[in-house]
Amino acid sequence: MHARATIRPVSLGLVPLIAALAGCGTFDGVPRGTTSLLDAFIPQTTPAEAAEMAVDPYSPERRYKGTTLLSNAQFGGEPVYIELYLDAVEDTDPGVRAAGVRALGRHGEPEHVPQIVELLGDNDRYVRFEAARALQRIHSPGVVPVLLDTIREGNEPEGDVRVAAAEALGQYPEARVVDGLIASLADRRLSVNHAVRRSLITLTGQDFGVDRAAWVGWVEQTDDLFAGQKPYEYPGFERSKKPYEYLPFVPAPPRETASTPVGLDPTPGE
Repeated sequence: MHARATIRPVSLGLVPLIAALAGCGTFDGVPRGTTSLLDAFIPQTTPAEAAEMAVDPYSPERRYKGTTLLSNAQFGGEPVYIELYLDAVEDTDPGVRAAGVRALGRHGEPEHVPQIVELLGDNDRYVRFEAARALQRIHSPGVVPVLLDTIREGNEPEGDVRVAAAEALGQYPEARVVDGLIASLADRRLSVNHAVRRSLITLTGQDFGVDRAAWVGWVEQTDDLFAGQKPYEYPGFERSKKPYEYLPFVPAPPRETASTPVGLDPTPGE
């Protein structure tokens, strides 16, 4: 497991620049983890306040909330905020690391993949899950070996992490990816089986369900594994409203639409 350093003191110097860049921006909703009506009705945090929260050296909760608020904002991809997210993924607190890697998945570029990949070895399962989800959103063929390791049940104990990694592999038309996915149809978790199936359908255009023998037989008989490849889109996210979200002035629940990863040509074969 990786030892984590405290949040870097240099981050405090980012606050004035962050505040200047933020201007009069707005946030899309309350942070993930809001559990009470009191939290939902807290007056809207300004970008400058969120920036100060995100680099608070004394409160992991404030760093988490500030990072989440900034990453949810339309202006959250500004370079100065990317630096803040890179600080967050080295935080001592797992919640802050998870918020940081989630932000990199939303706003990062292929150059940030090494920092994301490192968190696939984190000792916190939620951080590993967010790292695998981030790799669905950024295309970088160099991650294939580590994703193949992650979907192996003997390497990654958490089924949700294996699911996220299997989904990420659907963007890489390589024979070793098909072989690794087929092998993971032996996973004891049905959710992993179905994630593997979805990626195999995207890569090959074929659908043999979760029948491992049928997939192996097809691979042995075909000359072009990817002739029927479909465009890859990372999975979206949507949930039903919680009871308090029907009240006036309470923000709607978070929603992410499926889309093409950064750096990936949306048309297979071109």
